[in-house]
Amino acid sequence: MAPGVTSSRLSDLLALQRAEEPEVTIALLEVRGDEILGGLKDGHYDAAMSLQGATDSALHTQPLWIEHMAVAMPLRSSLMDHAKLAIAELLDHPVFRWQAESCPLLDQRLSSLPAVSRQSTQYVASFEMLALKVAAGYGVGICTQSRIERAHGWGLIMRSLVDGPYEVVTYLQRPYVQATPATERFERRALQVAATI
Repeated sequence: MAPGVTSSRLSDLLALQRAEEPEVTIALLEVRGDEILGGLKDGHYDAAMSLQGATDSALHTQPLWIEHMAVAMPLRSSLMDHAKLAIAELLDHPVFRWQAESCPLLDQRLSSLPAVSRQSTQYVASFEMLALKVAAGYGVGICTQSRIERAHGWGLIMRSLVDGPYEVVTYLQRPYVQATPATERFERRALQVAATI
């Protein structure tokens, strides 16, 4: 799986897989997106979870679930009185982004801001670093709503983004060649979990 894929939905899928087919061993490896594509093509991996849809004709890419991006703020933020926020309302604050959560529309919007505003966007290596800096009051973060909700105990609050939709899509990918029966059953379970959202 690619960095950033982990979520409660993935946990639900793995729990369902383990309950229904405990004899099938799943090796979870976290690798970069380019390594995933190469590994799938070379037969190193039977399936992969990624936040980037592959356009390669050798791969079958199935969108599973969508998560919406939101703003993470510290408890004493000057933006607290806003129920929802637009990107333009964040320009006076340092904005932290975790690059693993690929959101092309959001990244395009941030890169189109004036140079001074773009300089206030800082990329971090993990969600934990984003949460730490935001909770300490160093700025605001933009990441998936589910991560912010789970980090509420860290001193974060959440506001929706109104000028989107800014979404992160989790994809299941596998080679287009005939999948093994175990891979087909895993894909069926992934679609079952995705349908319960």
